[in-house]
Amino acid sequence: MKKIISLILVIFSLVQVSCKKFLDENDPNNINLNNYFKNQNDYDLAVNGAYAQLRGLYNNKSAWAMGEMRSDNTHYDYKSSDQAVATTNRNNIADFLDDKYNNQTPPKWNAAFSVISAANIVIDHIDDIKLAEANRNSVLGQVKFIRALAYFDLVRFYGGVPIYKRAPLTREETYIPRATAQQVYDLIIADATDAAAKLPATSFPQTGRATKGAALTLLGDVYLTLKKYDLAENALKQVTSMGYSLFPKYSDAFELNNKNGKESIFEIQTNTSLAVPQAMTDASVYNFIPRMTNTTIVTGVNYNNVTTVGGFNTPTQDLISAYESGDLRLDASIAIAEGTFNASDDFTATAVKSALNYTPPAGKVGRPFPKKFLHTHTIGNQTNDDWPLYRYAEVLLLLAESLNEQGKSGEALPYLNAVRERAFGDATHNISSTDKATLQTAILQERRVELAFENKRWLDLVRTGKAITVMTAFGAKQKALYSYLLPGSYNVTQDRLLFPIPNAEILLNDKLTQNPGY
Repeated sequence: MKKIISLILVIFSLVQVSCKKFLDENDPNNINLNNYFKNQNDYDLAVNGAYAQLRGLYNNKSAWAMGEMRSDNTHYDYKSSDQAVATTNRNNIADFLDDKYNNQTPPKWNAAFSVISAANIVIDHIDDIKLAEANRNSVLGQVKFIRALAYFDLVRFYGGVPIYKRAPLTREETYIPRATAQQVYDLIIADATDAAAKLPATSFPQTGRATKGAALTLLGDVYLTLKKYDLAENALKQVTSMGYSLFPKYSDAFELNNKNGKESIFEIQTNTSLAVPQAMTDASVYNFIPRMTNTTIVTGVNYNNVTTVGGFNTPTQDLISAYESGDLRLDASIAIAEGTFNASDDFTATAVKSALNYTPPAGKVGRPFPKKFLHTHTIGNQTNDDWPLYRYAEVLLLLAESLNEQGKSGEALPYLNAVRERAFGDATHNISSTDKATLQTAILQERRVELAFENKRWLDLVRTGKAITVMTAFGAKQKALYSYLLPGSYNVTQDRLLFPIPNAEILLNDKLTQNPGY
């Protein structure tokens, strides 16, 4: 245990910006990075630590605020009496009013570099002892996949960022300028390619660790983002031959007993059965439901989420209307908390209803919330849901898109329609058009409803060049609905396609430059 704690402390010290250098002398009574790695178990513990850091990157509030609330998928419950800095700043992300002082976007930056630091420590010390080749490949493959994930998140949300290929040990190594976005992508591709070469093929049941399939999916996503469609096709087609498949029902993909199942490519792990403080839980759904002093009607557990802050990532009517008639994913993804808001804009639920053709009865309001992440649990604000990062359904849609963009529209249809057949229960809603523009629209629409609340929508709008047009039109509808929105909200410009570099980082590192418009 002392060894684990010492490693955590060392990793933490590397993550924090510091001008201190490590001493040359080592106290033989203390564990440090120069003598920590002595056997395979030490590497396994360090790799587990890198996986654990991913929860801060994908399960925190900035992840869904920047990935979903920034888009037309979700909004928030406005509370006039709650103008706390964190609440206002989170709302500002949705309204395109965030600036470089916003305190809700830096957590993504900080979490990503924590991930990178944890991965780099393993990479730096991989040869401290001689490992069996298969074990060495497994360790390196996993941490390079993890590092690639973090940089892929950073470059899409912030643009070019500092590149650390090893853990910085001095001030000069820590305070470095931003690399170009292309240089970041080059590192991501190199890491993901190496991970795919080193990691084992997927076997079922999965363990939650990175596999060759996960690395190739990431690589395909990166190539698609860079519009290198032939390379994306090559990577993604390999994944289709690795034994993954769709569950019969859409909701099956999110059931607790199907964690790391046949549709899972990679997911962020939780485990509420572990003893505190090792327990790994997710509280996201408590942010997504309305603010209530008693959440029992909705969650089955009595919890007050007024002060821990519910009322965010609320599905918009625009999203609900995007589901076609007969699409079973609507009922599986969104439910309605029926009840009343009081004078303080807090909610009392009296029932949970289906979102299908819902009309509130007299004297009640219906407040939608993401249902797909809500499953049985026993402690309020602590659920056992994993966070899906890549599912096989997305592989099929990425592959369909890469084929269509190359003019292979006929070849794209089977992959697109496989997702739709599961969504509608049969082939009656299959798409037959091979017009490239028609399929571009159809695939983007399919991604919206298939991957709703998985933090993909904003990135999809930016990647496809639709963000400014879609969000400007959406903003006009929002302003017509909500009088609390300021006149300057939803001013969606090219500069707003990236988020600001955290101002605190620029104050610490004078070699960093701010993104335009901030």
